[in-house]
Amino acid sequence: MAVPASFKEKDFLSCCGSTTFAKHMVTAAPFSSLGHAISVARDVWFNTVDVNGWLQAFSAHPQIGQQHAPSHASQTSAQWSKGEQSTALATATGSSLQELSEWNVRYWEKFGFVFLICASGRSTDEILAELKRRYTNRPIVEFEIAAEEQMKITELRLAKLFSSKESISSTTDKDSTMFAKKAEDRISIIGGHVTAASESPVGKSIQAPARTRPPITTHVLDTSRGGPAAGIDVLLEVWRGAQSRPEFGASDNGGWVFQGSSKTDSDGRSGQLMSIVDNVTPGIYRISFNTGKYNPRGFFPYVSIVFEIQESQKREHFHVPLLLSPFSFSTYRGS
Repeated sequence: MAVPASFKEKDFLSCCGSTTFAKHMVTAAPFSSLGHAISVARDVWFNTVDVNGWLQAFSAHPQIGQQHAPSHASQTSAQWSKGEQSTALATATGSSLQELSEWNVRYWEKFGFVFLICASGRSTDEILAELKRRYTNRPIVEFEIAAEEQMKITELRLAKLFSSKESISSTTDKDSTMFAKKAEDRISIIGGHVTAASESPVGKSIQAPARTRPPITTHVLDTSRGGPAAGIDVLLEVWRGAQSRPEFGASDNGGWVFQGSSKTDSDGRSGQLMSIVDNVTPGIYRISFNTGKYNPRGFFPYVSIVFEIQESQKREHFHVPLLLSPFSFSTYRGS
């Protein structure tokens, strides 16, 4: 079923603070499903909205610790922002908030916009570490990263928008419920709003922090139940075969080398699959999920996802979520 006609420009503006984005979404509507809407949203955001539109969207996010969103932000956006900040504030201490505030001032002075991050299950300390790491980026690189983070927030807010409409079809409802249920978790730590107004400290050196979690992580969501998939065995391997890379359709002849294994918890997240290192070894990795054990009646006995980490990406974080149903699965690179 298509998106109800009750979705107006102001609804999409609550998902992303760019008026250009909101207008194009209204023009592109109706959508056949949440997935369709997200696909169109990504195309509009990255291929239609210009630099000024990106900055307008960034500016719609309140600063961390503030109870009131910017005056030009919609009431719905302000409410979502408040919820997205709640966990971060609940896990913060006075000293960590102060340090976060100081580093946000430094970030603003260097880049000219608020620090945006879409985080799932991250503590205030983890967010602060990511802020420090990204502070070392060149402005053009950081601008693109911020745009990616904004898009993640937009996707999750679209899910909330869909889930608020009772007239969406049952199939769409399943997707919407799953995404909406995970939306708060994925962006509740700070969502896209880690920034604060305070004076920049003097005489403190700026250093890129070490990682606070393994460079490769995952979690599994069961779309048929609209929630996390607990108890799935997860295996991480790296390619070390005679060939430089595995060939499609060819036997691996023992080329895959074990890195680590774990089982998803009640939130659908795996435990530590590899050591916490600053620089992950570039190469081709394979992460596999024992879906047959989780759902013996499902179509997939197991699911494997193969991906490559380039030399230029060795300091990045790779989050590989799996969206699973009895007869289909999908994935994407998260953060």
